[in-house]
Amino acid sequence: MNFLYFDPGLGAMIVQAVVAAAAGILLFSKGVMYKVKSFFGFKKEEEDTYDSIDVEEEDTDTNDKKN
Repeated sequence: MNFLYFDPGLGAMIVQAVVAAAAGILLFSKGVMYKVKSFFGFKKEEEDTYDSIDVEEEDTDTNDKKN
């Protein structure tokens, strides 16, 4: 009669391997889907957030006259 013994270290290693495999599959599939969508032209255009920021500069002449 053989009994299997899993110590906590082995259990943690198995859980870590399962989580790493799931994360790897998820990231790999996202990359593949991005390439497929961009090949067929379904890629969503990202808008540049830096272009939407309006910065107004104050005139230094008007500040000098006030002082």
